[in-house]
Amino acid sequence: MTDTIFALATPPGRGAVAVLRISGPQTADILSSLGAGGLTPRRAGLRSLKDARGGKIDQALVLRFIAPNSFSGEDLAELHLHGGFAVVEAVVERLLQLGLRLAEPGEFTRRAFENGKLDLTQAEAVADLIDAETSAQRDQALRQLDGALSRRYDGWRNQLIHILAMLEAAVDFPDEELPENVAERALPGIDGLIADLEAALTDGQRGERIRTGFRIALTGAPNAGKSSLFNALIGRDAAIVTPIAGTTRDIIEASLVLGGRKVLIADTAGLRETDDIIEAEGVARARAWAEAADLTLLLSPVDEAMPDRPPGVWQIRTKADLGLEAGAVSAATGQGIPELIERLEAAVIAATTGDDFPVATQARHRGRLVEAHGHLLRARQNLGDSGASPELAAEDVRLAIRALEAITGRVDVESVLDVIFSSFCIGK
Repeated sequence: MTDTIFALATPPGRGAVAVLRISGPQTADILSSLGAGGLTPRRAGLRSLKDARGGKIDQALVLRFIAPNSFSGEDLAELHLHGGFAVVEAVVERLLQLGLRLAEPGEFTRRAFENGKLDLTQAEAVADLIDAETSAQRDQALRQLDGALSRRYDGWRNQLIHILAMLEAAVDFPDEELPENVAERALPGIDGLIADLEAALTDGQRGERIRTGFRIALTGAPNAGKSSLFNALIGRDAAIVTPIAGTTRDIIEASLVLGGRKVLIADTAGLRETDDIIEAEGVARARAWAEAADLTLLLSPVDEAMPDRPPGVWQIRTKADLGLEAGAVSAATGQGIPELIERLEAAVIAATTGDDFPVATQARHRGRLVEAHGHLLRARQNLGDSGASPELAAEDVRLAIRALEAITGRVDVESVLDVIFSSFCIGK
């Protein structure tokens, strides 16, 4: 039998209310031991919680949920306590005395998954919703929690199950009364799914950008004004600014919100050849960060020659206060900074906006989609060649299904047989 766990569901520390959750088969007995028995499920009741000697610990609002109609799918309770440290500590001590165990990180959500209340993508959405810093992150997490990703993956999975049913019927039941060329009839479905997956994988990692942040790198030669612009964009003095070349030797990161999206911006070491081992390491890190960034800004002062700009990199002229070039920016005077922020905001919104919900919000999802796509390409090849092999194609389709199921954590090995018997009336 699963043990009963508990944990504080609100941040530790002094507050008006502290919520403590209990989940597991002993929940009802625990409530009775605390003096909070006899509650009507899903209806809050005011109860005086008792310690082991019958003394009063707190007057709390208590909620009870009966399995499977709870977040975790188990018997569950919430104790809404006064938020003082002494109150919370006393209740925790009493629960430990009663044999409960402190929950591991994420254990309530894991139990919800194990009890079929959530799939893996929805469980991930719970964590994303808790960590959401922007409206875009919140909206994406809420839609994922509502099943936006699950419905997409389940739709593809169901199509693949029907395709696999046709292929396995052709292999295992060749003497039955099946439609002619049943294996070849799987080709259009495979081609359609290959196209769907390719479209999904060229989505530009939109969902991941919303979730983790759009990455912007400030690069350029030493004293190009990177640290000054970095401070101006984030609105505080986070990077040290001096006239000495090579002051910034490591990556300095900060986050801000543009267009309701999280943006991670980095001030990097000046790009130049150097014999200084520490500075050379900083330059190497700067190049690596810029290569992985979603957008790179190459800075150069207006009084210096403009460096070559790689494709896709924005050329930003700095130190406009020198008065030598129109359209430049100046961190010292603020000239051009609002316009640059508007440009950056537009770029971030464009990169994270789409007509449909993103097909992946984590690298884990994208990796499994790449895996499924590869299996379907092999299935297509095994069916399309002159020496067509439905047996090999069926195995590739089966592996593609497993790749999709790995995203949601769903396993249903009997579903293929169900489709075979219902669709083709085999064994009548």
